[in-house]
Amino acid sequence: MMLAAAQFTPVSGDVDANVRTIAGLVREAGAAGARLVVFAELSLTGYETALIREDPALILTEDDPRLAPVRAACRAAGTAAVVNGPVRGGGSRPGLTTLVIGPDGSTLARYDKRHLFHGDEQETFAAGTADGRFALDGLRFALATCYDNRFPELAERAAADGCSVYLASSMLDAGNDSFETVYPVRARDFGLYVALGNSLGPSEVGEGGGMAGIWGPDGGRLADAGTEKPGFVLAEVG
Repeated sequence: MMLAAAQFTPVSGDVDANVRTIAGLVREAGAAGARLVVFAELSLTGYETALIREDPALILTEDDPRLAPVRAACRAAGTAAVVNGPVRGGGSRPGLTTLVIGPDGSTLARYDKRHLFHGDEQETFAAGTADGRFALDGLRFALATCYDNRFPELAERAAADGCSVYLASSMLDAGNDSFETVYPVRARDFGLYVALGNSLGPSEVGEGGGMAGIWGPDGGRLADAGTEKPGFVLAEVG
C-alpha cells in the first residue's frame, strides 16, 4: 500500500478553510497513488485550545456536514484520510479526536487521544479510554496522537494486536526531540511502519516544524517532507 504523510499550515479557527486544504491534499495524494493520507493533530482547527474553549462552533460532530468536502475527496480519489480535531463525545468536553474517513467516504474509526498534554489540553478535552484501530486493504492500523507517542505501551499493544502501521497525528516544532527519540524508536522496537502527520506555521504552542514522514520497521526514514513546504511524501508500507 502507498501511504502519504502530509503537512500544511492550518488557518486558526477556520474549519472550512482547513477542510478545503485537506480535501485538496487528499485528491493530490490519491492521484500520486496514495491509498491513505495522515494529517496533523488539530489539523481541522489549528492547534488553538483557547479558541476551542471559547468558541463552541469549532467543535465538530462525527457526521459534521463541514467534513463533506473531505468525504467527497476520499471517494473521488479512492483514498482514506486521517484527520484530527475537537469532536463531540458523550460528555461536556470534546475529544481530541482522530477520525478515519475511508475511501468510500464513510467513517472507519474514531480515536480520542488518551494522554492529554499539559493543562491547556486537559482543560479543553476529555481523554480517551480506548485504543484506535482499523483495517484497510488487509493491513491493520493503529492510531496515536502526539503526546501519546511518548508512551511506548501504545505501540507495544498495537504490535501485539496485529497492527503493521502506526499513524501518529502530531503538532511538533522543529526542535522537538521526538523526530529522533520517539518515532524511529517506536518503529524499530516494535517492528512497525510509523507515519507522522505534522503542522507548519504558527500555533498556540509555537511554530510547526514539518518533517512529516514515514519510518520503516527498522527505524530508518523512508520519507521526509522537510521543514518548509506544505504537501506530502509517500512510501510503500505493508
